[in-house]
This record gives sequence, structure tokens and C-alpha cells, in this order.
Amino acid sequence: MLVNKYADHLPLYRQSGIFERDGIDIDRSTLADWVGKSTALLEPLADAIGRHVLAGQAIFADDTPVKMLVPGTGKTATARLWAYGRDERPWGSDVPPASWYQFSPDRKGQHPKDHLSKYQGWMHAPSRQIAVQSPAGQWTAMPGSKTSTTLVISARWPAWRMSGASSSTSIAPKAQLSPKRQSNATSIFNNLETWLNAQLPSISGKSPLAGAIRYALTRMARLRPYLDHGILELDNSTAERAMRSIAIGRKKYLFVGSQTGGKAAAIAYTLIETAKLNGIDPQAWLADTLARIPDYKINRVDDLLPWKTTP
Repeated sequence: MLVNKYADHLPLYRQSGIFERDGIDIDRSTLADWVGKSTALLEPLADAIGRHVLAGQAIFADDTPVKMLVPGTGKTATARLWAYGRDERPWGSDVPPASWYQFSPDRKGQHPKDHLSKYQGWMHAPSRQIAVQSPAGQWTAMPGSKTSTTLVISARWPAWRMSGASSSTSIAPKAQLSPKRQSNATSIFNNLETWLNAQLPSISGKSPLAGAIRYALTRMARLRPYLDHGILELDNSTAERAMRSIAIGRKKYLFVGSQTGGKAAAIAYTLIETAKLNGIDPQAWLADTLARIPDYKINRVDDLLPWKTTP
């Protein structure tokens, strides 16, 4: 049921209809109750995944809107699902990757501050998100316009070269990545910054392109640690991939019914997406875990994490 809804994007009313065709009468409200009770039972495991993510030296963060039903009004409000990812495979680590999701009824900056209150390390985040201060910023390609195609292509070319320099040294121990980046990418980065500064005098200061260039230049300092630290990435793809299932799913179930439903969704996404990242069948793992966790000691819940599963 959880996998059908949150991995296969099948809303509960459709699952109820499928059961009905097979001669099984299970109302959607009953399925919703099961979702709530099973995710509550699995919450300690989702919390353990969260601790694992926040133990990383570098993490990835993003958020996305979801509709939430406002009680008694028949209307919806815009809530948020936040994703925090840990994936150290690009620098040769064997630490299991994981995605941790959190729900909030709005996008106030206090929410990510609370999520990350105990975290100490680097965070990749879209530069539009200023609620959480991140020592590692994301390089964002400059937006183009009908009158500036040539200029934008020229600006993106060094970035593509820098991405190429990064990919040619990926999947290597972090100690090896920093010197390779300094050798391969520093000059590209410096040339890009010089080139961007040189363009400003030749275009209107009030144009969207000038604004985009200034926007990029003010964030160059946040990108420079990438050259010196092998654990940092040029982009935020890990977090963006973590948002993919949510983006597909919300088109199907349209909204969450309450804050409790939003929290249940965050728990389910945490468990299912982390299992998938580790090559584990989420349905088989969750079925086994739900059978075992009621009698499991809370101080041993880490033993049930998906990467500790015995095939």
C-alpha cells in the first residue's frame, strides 16, 4: 500500500477500486488509516535515516511545494516537503546513500533551521534558498533571453568545460579530487569570473541579463570551496533527484489531507527512496520490517536500515 502510493504514485481511492474489482471491500478511509498507523510505527526508522544523513560531511538540500487541505474550508494551502540527501559515492566512499524528508505547513525559514540545528558540515542548496546559510552554493546557469543568446552560450561554455573537468575526475577518493580540481578547473573558473565582469560595462545595467550576471558574480565565492574540497559537487543533483517522486506523485494524489498526512508522506518517502538508492526492493523490505519492528528494541532500530538487510 505504501509503495503503491509513494513509489508507484497510485492514490488510495484507486487502490480501493482495484481491491473492489477483486471482490475485496476496503474503503479509502481505511487505507488512509493504515497509512497513518504504519508510518507512525516506522517513524523511528525514518529518524535513524535522518541521523545517518546529518552525519555526513556534505549533504544536499531542496524543497518543493505540496497542497494541503485546510480543515473546514474545502480549500488547500501550500505546504512544503524538504529533502536532505547524503551520497558520497562520487568520491569513492562506501557509506550508504540516503534521503531524509521532512514536512512543514509553510516555507518559513525556521523549518530548515530546525531540521539542521545539529548539523555541522557543508550543504549544497539552490541559491534561491536563503533560509539556511550554506558554505557551498550551487552554480546556477544564467537565464537567457531572445536578445542575449550568444552571450549566454558564451557564458555557459566555461561552465560546461568545468563540469567536464569534474566528471573526468569523479568516482575517486576525496583526497585525490582536490588537487585534480585545482589543476583542471581553477583556470576555467577564474576565466569565467573575469569574463562575466567584463560583460557588465557593455550591456544595460537595468537589463535582465545584467541582473543575472550580477546574481552569478555575488555567488562565485560560495562556489570556490568546490576547488579545495573533494567532498563538494558543482550542482545539487542529489537533492533534485530526491524530489522526482514527489513531483510525479503530487500530480496523482493532488494534496495531503492534513499536517499528519504530510508527516506520513515524509516518513514514507524517506524509507522508500532510501531503499531504492541502496538497490533494495522497498516493498519486500517494508513488509519484512513491518513484521519485525513492533517487537524490536528502540535502541536497535538501526539494525533494520535497508542497507543492513540480508537478501
